[in-house]
Amino acid sequence: MIETIRNAWKIAELRKKILFTVFALLIFRLGSVVPVPFIDSELLGNTLNSMGGIFTLLGTMNGTAFSMAAVFALGVQPYINSSIIIQLLTVAIPALERLQRDGGEEGRKKLAAITRYVTVAIALLQGFGYYTLIRTQNDGALLDTAGLPGWWAAIVIILCFTAGSAFVMWLGEQITEFGIGNGISIILFAGILSRVPSMVYTMYQGISYNLQGITEDANGNKLFTLPWWGAILIIIGMLAIVVLIVFIQNSERRIPVQYAKRVVGRKMYGGQTSHIPLKVNMSGVMPIIFAQAIASLPATIGMFFGKSVESEGAWGAFLRVFNTTSVVYIVIYFLLIVGFSYFYSSMQFNPVEVANNLKKNGGFIPGFRPGKPTADFIHKVLGKITMFGALYLAVIAIAPIITGAVIGQQSLAIGGTSIIIVVGVALETTKALEAQMLMRHYKGFLE
Repeated sequence: MIETIRNAWKIAELRKKILFTVFALLIFRLGSVVPVPFIDSELLGNTLNSMGGIFTLLGTMNGTAFSMAAVFALGVQPYINSSIIIQLLTVAIPALERLQRDGGEEGRKKLAAITRYVTVAIALLQGFGYYTLIRTQNDGALLDTAGLPGWWAAIVIILCFTAGSAFVMWLGEQITEFGIGNGISIILFAGILSRVPSMVYTMYQGISYNLQGITEDANGNKLFTLPWWGAILIIIGMLAIVVLIVFIQNSERRIPVQYAKRVVGRKMYGGQTSHIPLKVNMSGVMPIIFAQAIASLPATIGMFFGKSVESEGAWGAFLRVFNTTSVVYIVIYFLLIVGFSYFYSSMQFNPVEVANNLKKNGGFIPGFRPGKPTADFIHKVLGKITMFGALYLAVIAIAPIITGAVIGQQSLAIGGTSIIIVVGVALETTKALEAQMLMRHYKGFLE
C-alpha cells in the first residue's frame, strides 16, 4: 500500500487527488471538534461513556464528534440510512427500478438527488432525537441556554446537527468525484481512526490498574482492568483478523471460459481461453455498515423519547434487549449482515446478463450449454460464494462482540467491527489508486 501511494505521488494528477482527499479529511476533523452551542460537551461525553451500548458504537463510527456534540456529530449515518432506504425502494418500486436500470446518467443523478433529500430528512429526525436525549439526561444539566428560550436553543441545536450531516454528505461526494476512492467510506474510515488513540489509552489504563491491583475509583465505581497477557492476546487476535480480511478480500473464484473460433472475412477470431473472476467478498464492507445502521434503530427510536438502557420500565427493558452485547442484538446483527451480503451481490452481478454476453461473443463455460444452463451454473456458484463471504463477514463481526461481552469490555467489541471497516476501506482505496495508475499506463507497481 505504501509503495502504491509513493508511485501515485509521482503522477501530478493523482497527487492532486491525494492532496484533495487529505484536505477534505482535515475539514472533516475540524468540524468534528467544533461544538454545537448550548451544550456542555464534557459532561455529555462522560454521560454517554457511562451509558455505553449503542452510544459507544455511534461514537466509534462518527469519531469524537458524537460524544462532544460537535457540528458533525451525526456524521455519515443519515446518508447511510438514506442509501439503504433508496436501494430497497429501488427493488420494490418499479418506477425507481426503471430509473436506475434505463435512466442512464440522468437517472443516477435523479436517484442521487432523492437520496440527498432523504438524508436531510433523516438528519432532522436524528438531530431531534439527539437533542431530546441531551435535554432529558441528568435533569437537563447538559443544556445551558444562557437565558434564551428553550425552543430557540432546540432549533439551533437541531439545525446545526442537520447542516453538519448535509455538509459531510457533500464532502463525501466531493471526495468521490475529485479525490481517491469512495468518499463516504473514507470519511467513516477517518472517524474510526480518530478513536484509536483513546482505545489504546483505555487498554494502557486497564493494564496499569491490573498491575497495581486497583479495581475501583474513589467513588466506588468499578474500573476496567486488563492483564498484560490479555492485551497481548487482543493484539494477536486483531493482527490475525487483519491477515484474514486481506486474504479473503483478495480471494476470487475463477470460472473458466472458452471462445469458439470463427472466421470473419479472411481472419480467424476466438479460440482463446479466459475466466470470469468472482470475488469471495463481492460486497466489501457495505453489509456491515448497513447492518449496523439498521441494528441501531431501536436506540435511535429511544433517543426520541429520551430513553437509554439505564432507564426504568418498559423502555429500558426494550433497549437492553437490543443492547450491543445482548444475544438478540448479536442474532439480528448476524442475519442482517448475511441478508445485505446477498442483496449487494444480486445488485452487482447478474448471471443472466453475463450468460447472454458470453453467448453473443461466442464464449461458453466447458460442460454447460450457452444460455440458461450457463446462467443457472453461474447463479449456483455465485450463491455458494456469497454464502461463504456473508458468513465470513458475520463471524468476523460477531466474534469480537462475544469476546468483549465475556471479558466485560464493550470497546473491544466495537474495535473488532472497526478493524473490518478500516482494513476493507484501505484495501478498496488502494485498488482505486492502482486502477487510476493503470489507466495512465503506469506499470511500475505491477513489475
